[in-house]
Amino acid sequence: MHRFIIGLLILFLPLLPGTLHAVAADRFIIVQSTTSTQNSGLYDAILPLFTQKTGIAVRVVAVGTGQAIKNAERCDGDVLVVHAKRAEEAFVAAGYGLSRTDLMYNDFVLVGPASDPAVIVGMADPAAALGRIAAARAPFVSRSDDSGTYKKEMELWKKSGLKPVSASAAWYRETGSGMGATLNVAAAMNAYTLTDRATWIAFANKADLKILVQGAPSLFNQYGIILVNPQHCPHVRVDDGRQFVNWMLSIEGQDAIAAFRVHGQPVFFLKPR
Repeated sequence: MHRFIIGLLILFLPLLPGTLHAVAADRFIIVQSTTSTQNSGLYDAILPLFTQKTGIAVRVVAVGTGQAIKNAERCDGDVLVVHAKRAEEAFVAAGYGLSRTDLMYNDFVLVGPASDPAVIVGMADPAAALGRIAAARAPFVSRSDDSGTYKKEMELWKKSGLKPVSASAAWYRETGSGMGATLNVAAAMNAYTLTDRATWIAFANKADLKILVQGAPSLFNQYGIILVNPQHCPHVRVDDGRQFVNWMLSIEGQDAIAAFRVHGQPVFFLKPR
């Protein structure tokens, strides 16, 4: 008789008040993501919509794009959301991801002190602007952390024909930190730096920093989304991860991204439907 009662309790325990949340909390995915999406507040705004619809919680690990990709390669995630297209395509080609899809975009901007000692304000060519900063030996702060922003910075320095790392500890400073920390250092030093626009808009400690160079095609910043390959990572939550990818790319998910604002400004944009 006692065993029968215990059996009924086990059978109906998930239906008792107070247990539903615990059961739902066990269903989650891990998203390895760049810091810019997290720091902007995008996930706080849109992920509750996905969870409410599907019952799947989303745990975001926000690191630089390079580290996020490495984490996903080690099977420490189910979905990847980053912004370094070549690295993302290599990730898929190596068998770590199933496929890569454009998710959204914004742009990078060169910011610096309002006094602009290198005189780069309004320049159309960001690489040429970096060349002026180097020539003036004006302080420049780099993330130097293998992030998508750092990859873009290195791409621009290559176009300028310069190798600023050799000037490290002089006018070129490397933080090895995220975008927020790097912007804080730039603000404290009254220095130039490259940042994604979303983090810049959300950044509160701008001090005397201003956007000086923007709008060039070379500053385009594309984000991609990738489901981790279950053949490489047998424990990946492939079904729930696929639901998340599909939702982010759906009309509902895309509308949520497009509706997101920081200080009243849109920070992520979508391709025309």
